Amino acid sequence: MANIKSQKKRILTNAKAQDRNKAVKSELRTRIRTAASSLGTPEGEADTRLAIKRIDMAAAKGIIHPNSAARRKSRLMRQANAAK
Repeated sequence: MANIKSQKKRILTNAKAQDRNKAVKSELRTRIRTAASSLGTPEGEADTRLAIKRIDMAAAKGIIHPNSAARRKSRLMRQANAAK
């Protein structure tokens, strides 16, 4: 356990950030999975747009690396174009 007051605070803030980031990553995986499974259906395009939006938001907030975001979007769009 930390003895310095600022380190005690950092432990708490890091735990909060970890929980927040975990929730965002979990939603991201869910949106990508939903979009991939609904390709070729009427709501598939909307699901894909929402997944891409969530990927961009996660990259902008620093939760995932921008190159990782680009790769995920590229893979999703490649699947979407193949389903057409």
